[in-house]
Amino acid sequence: MKLSILSYFQDSAGQSYEQTDFEFNKQLLLFYGVNQLTSSIGGLSLQHSQQPESLRPVNLTQDRNILPVSSVPAPVPNLNSDLRKLNCSPDSFRCTLTNIPQTQALLNKAKLPLGLLLHPFRDLTQLPVITTSTIVRCRSCRTYINPFVSFIDQRRWKCNLCYRVNDVPEEFMYNPLTRSYGEPHKRPEVQNSTVELIASSDYMLRPPQPAVYLFVLDVSHNAVEAGYLTIVCQSLLENLDKLPGDSRTRIGFITFDSTVQFYNLQEGLSQPQMLIVSDIDDIFLPTPDSLLVNLHESKELIKDLLNALPNMFTNTRETHSALGPALQAAFKLMSPTGGRISVFQTQLPSLGAGLLHSREDPNQRSSTKHLGPATDFYKKLALDCSGQQTAVDLFLLSSQYSDLASLACVSKYSAGCIYYYPSFHHSHNPAQAEKLQKDLKRYLTRKIGFEAVMRIRCTKGLSIHTFHGNFFVRSTDLLSLANVNPDAGFAVQMSIEESLTDTSLVCFQTALLYTSSKGERRIRVHTLCLPVVSSLADVYAGADVQAVVCLLANMAVDRSVSSSLADARDALVNAVVDSLAAYMSTASNLQQSMLIAPNSLKLFPLYILALLKQKAFRTGTSTRLDDRVYAMCQMKSQPLVHLMKMIHPNLYRIDKLIDEVITIHVNDRVVPQPPLQKLSAEKLTREGAFLMDCGSIFYIWIGKNCDNNFIKDVLGYPNYASVPQTMTQLPEVDALSSERTRSFVSWLRDSRTLSPVLQVIKDENPAKTEFFQHLIEDRTEAAFSYYEFLLNIQQQVCK
Repeated sequence: MKLSILSYFQDSAGQSYEQTDFEFNKQLLLFYGVNQLTSSIGGLSLQHSQQPESLRPVNLTQDRNILPVSSVPAPVPNLNSDLRKLNCSPDSFRCTLTNIPQTQALLNKAKLPLGLLLHPFRDLTQLPVITTSTIVRCRSCRTYINPFVSFIDQRRWKCNLCYRVNDVPEEFMYNPLTRSYGEPHKRPEVQNSTVELIASSDYMLRPPQPAVYLFVLDVSHNAVEAGYLTIVCQSLLENLDKLPGDSRTRIGFITFDSTVQFYNLQEGLSQPQMLIVSDIDDIFLPTPDSLLVNLHESKELIKDLLNALPNMFTNTRETHSALGPALQAAFKLMSPTGGRISVFQTQLPSLGAGLLHSREDPNQRSSTKHLGPATDFYKKLALDCSGQQTAVDLFLLSSQYSDLASLACVSKYSAGCIYYYPSFHHSHNPAQAEKLQKDLKRYLTRKIGFEAVMRIRCTKGLSIHTFHGNFFVRSTDLLSLANVNPDAGFAVQMSIEESLTDTSLVCFQTALLYTSSKGERRIRVHTLCLPVVSSLADVYAGADVQAVVCLLANMAVDRSVSSSLADARDALVNAVVDSLAAYMSTASNLQQSMLIAPNSLKLFPLYILALLKQKAFRTGTSTRLDDRVYAMCQMKSQPLVHLMKMIHPNLYRIDKLIDEVITIHVNDRVVPQPPLQKLSAEKLTREGAFLMDCGSIFYIWIGKNCDNNFIKDVLGYPNYASVPQTMTQLPEVDALSSERTRSFVSWLRDSRTLSPVLQVIKDENPAKTEFFQHLIEDRTEAAFSYYEFLLNIQQQVCK
């Protein structure tokens, strides 16, 4: 039986792609003219004035050098200019199809997934914040008023989701920006597709909670040997005053090995007081009222503890880890208020509730027996935490298998985050130590929303049926997010339940209700408007290839866990085969020996091949189980912009940055813009130096015969032989090539929230294996090259 991710998630298979669509032929003839179609397919160089660029046919097997000049922008919906200006930024909210099919049958025919990619709480430089006593919503479907509603007159507006006519409240008639009366259509809520509303007491079940932070730290021998405590305590000391919060902010600490240790930090004590609970089978709080303390009142005691902690367990011989009991204690401590639990774990939990046993067999790494949890303890605990508005963030710093598949549940279902540092050691692995340090700086100081819920609404006729991300689904369209952070992404699958023939536009709205760290109840609202189309050509013209790939990645993770890795891989390949076959079979005069894609989908096979070679889905025994599971966790929780860097890194040649490279000026500095290179070893030269941007890490690969001037000026060493095997920083050298290289690296870093770690790799360095694994266009022992993959797709399309 042929597996397809799309058909797997759809109840109705729809018409098969072998059927020719008369309407699609008609559209193509209108765009190209009868003769134009054939000639443009043959040479692929002819243009036609009526032809939209997104529908230009591309012969993939002939034109394989199709890398974009820069990152692929989101397609612009075919809306009039006024609506386009008002629309939501694709960085916050985007759809896999920017032209929505009129019917489910048309969607089935296109063989493309319909879904949304959300980055709802991302950092914004400009965000209209509105204080009003009357938050205007549709009385029927509760949609927030937005730029895409229609005003029937000054006193009535029509909802763009359910079409109900609503009254305009009296207060809404006054515009605080223009200070004029009688122009409700000029209110900021109707002029901006992303707004933040200060919520009234109607949106509160209880008074807004304070910011509460609890740190749960592994102090077993393994943890002490890894040396992470020093980095964590130092980061906390440096950022204590930058923790988001107000005068009510509270903080607490728990450490654990075979016992659980609590710390009394109550104001008035001369020094922190450690309280040890050794009965881990019936964990209790020794002094419930003094373990979470006011940050400002007990600041000196907190600093004393952070200075002392790294040395307190130096001589420990305790090898066990009672993570489960420590988490149970943390839950009891946080339940009255809610907040954030930050857990640092370095090994397999070996004592008490939630203990785990090693499940990894190096010879069975490609099987999917152990991609799911070994116990439901961590999921149940996460759901309990979620119910008490508490999220658990997991930092796994492991030198051996730690069963992330089980541990990750504590964060997945409580809306927490997962950070993973394989082979972590403070001195043996400086790159990981630096990464932890940088991640902690962002983690401790970034914005945070507490006791949040998120609801997604859509135009009547559309329905939401599957969510992806870290949360608890409270009802069909409501997600419970105990914490929400600016680095979290979500995905949603959708279907068309009723024909959209009576409307030319559809809208989607996401509303995130949360408590700010300052104790304000706020609602962040994003609204996206897209046109409805009736032809297959228009559906393909509006395909957002990156959003499609990211949604398929989320679906493939679920498929790997519920079925098998092989099923997920087959389904990803079939997603490409089905969509390209559907496109080709609906256009006449195509030679069957070609593999043709519309320009909008020309990168689809390349991205899917990249996905198949990503740690989450690749075959073979070289991928450790925890590494695979972590990659899958990232697929489900990263926003699109970060996920695409993971899937398909950017490669640049950087040893020629002062020669004939376009530059831009950013904040009074000259930043070079080298062209993107194909991810293939044939683009590497031993005379050159290349930077690969993988999102969370930058690799700089230095060829054996690289120019000594570049090595001296940029790396600060006289020649290739003297460059050390481990190098994670570029020195400041007074030379133009050094300045240009550092400017380029800084510019790349500035474009993201989590600061990537830099790793310099020499040609003969064993670490180059990791670098070469990202060269996805090349053949590997277990996977096709890009050209072989295209031939394989073509063979299946032409069956």
